[in-house]
Amino acid sequence: TVLRSRQFKINMKLLILSALVAVALSHPLEVSDEDLAQWELFKVAHEREYDTPEEELKRKNIFLENLQFVREHNEKFENGQVTFDVEINKYSDLTTEEFVTMMNGYKRPEGYESTGDKFDDSENVRLPKHLDWRKKGAVTKVKDQGSCGSCWAFSATGSLEGQHYLKSKKLVSLSEQNLVDCSTAEGNSGCHGGLMDKAFTYVQKNKGIDTEASYPYQGYSGNCRYNPKNKGATDNGFVNITSGSEKALQKA
Repeated sequence: TVLRSRQFKINMKLLILSALVAVALSHPLEVSDEDLAQWELFKVAHEREYDTPEEELKRKNIFLENLQFVREHNEKFENGQVTFDVEINKYSDLTTEEFVTMMNGYKRPEGYESTGDKFDDSENVRLPKHLDWRKKGAVTKVKDQGSCGSCWAFSATGSLEGQHYLKSKKLVSLSEQNLVDCSTAEGNSGCHGGLMDKAFTYVQKNKGIDTEASYPYQGYSGNCRYNPKNKGATDNGFVNITSGSEKALQKA
């Protein structure tokens, strides 16, 4: 019948398309010996072992695409077209979607109302054209959350560390693991996501957060081991900046 004939043609088109995709995936990108050497160095440096040849081929192609992106972007950087450079790292065999799924533990429930006050950005203040808090000594070294969805905890400690420095002139690295393990009563879910607001609320109620040195990061949820003797900072209150307002962020 006409209907069956049309369905047959559709199925054939889908079959041909699937075959083309399979062929494309089964053949690696055209690459240089240097690219292949970079791939081998990546696997050794980050101890990569894949379960099947198909999985390794998939990861190799993703890596090579990311390598191409790095080169193209850094060429723009050298030409002054962008303001920062990038490099290969341990996530370079992941797609953007995979990376986001692994690293994004920010959870803001629909309709959630923060307990923090709203920042008043109406005050007329003179703002500098440039300000780098790293040069002011208010930013700790770069940290790595690993595969734990604890970005919310790192956001909270980063903010507290900066404010603590401005008050005390002492830069103290604070414990993300303390927040991961201990702020579940406030509504956070450890490595399965959370909110900075709830982390701040925990520190307020707890009257402190431990230093990173005394309560180091593990990258997985565990029992709460907060010790007030190792307190690195406190939180007397926090405000929320208007979402999407760079001017309010600048004033804050």
